[in-house]
Amino acid sequence: MAASTVTVDVKNDLMKRIFKYKALYLMLLPAVVFLIIFSYIPMYGATIAFKDFWIKKGILGSPWVGFAHFEKLFETDKFWQVFRNTIEINLLRLIFGFPAPIVLAILLNEVRHKLFKRSIQTIVYLPHFISWVTISGIIFSILSNEGLVNTIIRAFGGENVNFLTSNSMFRPLLILSGIWKEIGWGTIIYLAALSGINPDLYEAATVDGANRFKQITHITLPSMVPIISILLILNFGSMMNGGFDQVFNLYNTMVYDSGDVIDTYVYRIGLTQGKYSVATAIGLFLNVINFVLLVMVNSIAKKLSGQGIY
Repeated sequence: MAASTVTVDVKNDLMKRIFKYKALYLMLLPAVVFLIIFSYIPMYGATIAFKDFWIKKGILGSPWVGFAHFEKLFETDKFWQVFRNTIEINLLRLIFGFPAPIVLAILLNEVRHKLFKRSIQTIVYLPHFISWVTISGIIFSILSNEGLVNTIIRAFGGENVNFLTSNSMFRPLLILSGIWKEIGWGTIIYLAALSGINPDLYEAATVDGANRFKQITHITLPSMVPIISILLILNFGSMMNGGFDQVFNLYNTMVYDSGDVIDTYVYRIGLTQGKYSVATAIGLFLNVINFVLLVMVNSIAKKLSGQGIY
């Protein structure tokens, strides 16, 4: 009897809260419907990974094959090559790309001339809104054999450099172009965190004789640790995502050894070769890895800094 009374009270409190904040719940409703339709309902399609899928038979009519696609996948050398490429490229992005917006945000925070600061912010934000199709066209026009850079090299008596077809140069090209495109957008979050730091801390540090560098290392960076921890955890949670848009628009058959990632591999075997079950098996396997990495890194971050995403 007591349990039923508590349940009724909880339901009444919930209904009162919904009625009180009905405007906010109405604003939230489209996002919830979007997630249900495009994120949760399609999860049923993951069963294709365990079936010999035929379009004519559909998901329900296709026969079950268990883990056959996974076993076949793990025996393929090409899969482990693109798996290794994905990890190596994402580690390079993490090492060089993750700190870049942090450094830029700190530098912008030290700029006192408002007009100059806003101008720099606008300039570095703009590439984020340009598609990788457009950016790849710009890169090709600059780095191709007949592009601007090679034209200058030939003008000084040098020979063409194969920037776009060299395995040794493709990864640096990915990292640098990715930093250039997203560094400005990433600084928005860090600048928001910096704006929340109490100015009295800097005034007290100045009185104590701390220079700007010491203020950054003892006040600015420690204040950014919570947001840095959360974004680092989220980055590890997407470690197996190769960045399809960027790689697909920049790579070619000459750089498959160093630049072919899981996303582009899935695209080729799934959409161009019609092996939907194998492509789904790869996606499911990678999502499991991403989930495990997310949980592990979140646990480590909570132990080290006390901050996590849950």
